[in-house]
Amino acid sequence: MNFLDKGGLVFIQVLIVFLVVFTMTGFSHGQDLQKPKVYQGDEDIQNWLMSEKLDGVRGYWTGKQLQTRKGNLIHAPEWFLENFPPFELDGELWSDRNQFELIQATVLDTTPSEDWRKITYNIFEVPNAEGDFLTRLQKAKEWFSDHLNPQVQIIPQIECKNKEHLQLFLKEIESKGGEGVIVKDPWQGYHTGRSPHILKVKNTDDMEGTVIGINPGKGKYESVMGSLTLKLETGLIFKLGTGFSDEVRENPPDIGSVVTFKYFGFTKNGKPKFASYLRVRKD
Repeated sequence: MNFLDKGGLVFIQVLIVFLVVFTMTGFSHGQDLQKPKVYQGDEDIQNWLMSEKLDGVRGYWTGKQLQTRKGNLIHAPEWFLENFPPFELDGELWSDRNQFELIQATVLDTTPSEDWRKITYNIFEVPNAEGDFLTRLQKAKEWFSDHLNPQVQIIPQIECKNKEHLQLFLKEIESKGGEGVIVKDPWQGYHTGRSPHILKVKNTDDMEGTVIGINPGKGKYESVMGSLTLKLETGLIFKLGTGFSDEVRENPPDIGSVVTFKYFGFTKNGKPKFASYLRVRKD
């Protein structure tokens, strides 16, 4: 065997190893998911369906395994996935309001803990199924009616009478510590991407940015982090300097990590106004 033959054999061996690891880990470049736009207040949402926007970790069931929104494998216990269907599901892994840190730590742990007993899978879509929204949800309802799993729930949908009804529902959700509301055009077929037919409704909005700089503080924060330089999905770069606990200032997010912050509209230059740090996103 000459050198080229040996090199070709090595290449094939490396390729086989890669494919095996690819299959075992469920590696993916991410699912092509539905994404809501922000409700502006002038959309005609009469007779759309509305539901609580759960603040958890998104879980996409491929028909074989549970993945994050980025396509990474979620190491859910076998008992949690009992009776999951051979078709796709989209939902939120959630436990209760104001429990995001517990949910994220539990769901993204590569070694499942007993805290999974606190997690439920809350279905809000059946991707690539035929029919309108309620028809697609009915497919999941019928499946789990015949294949019981106490950890699975279908997110309740309420018909929205008008804008006043939507605001009353939002007020109710927020009074309970909820994050916001999703309203959805129920007559649309399944589609992916950011859509005007799915809207998130909140009194404050949030956004994600990638950390590209950690800036030293001044005054009482002289020995710790003062602000983060973030790059947004749009390419805009700005500094985020409020909302941090002392613990976060002493141990700031790593360069390259993705953080979530809340804000109130935009400046004339397109920067988020009154931006305040919320958390690191690991999913």
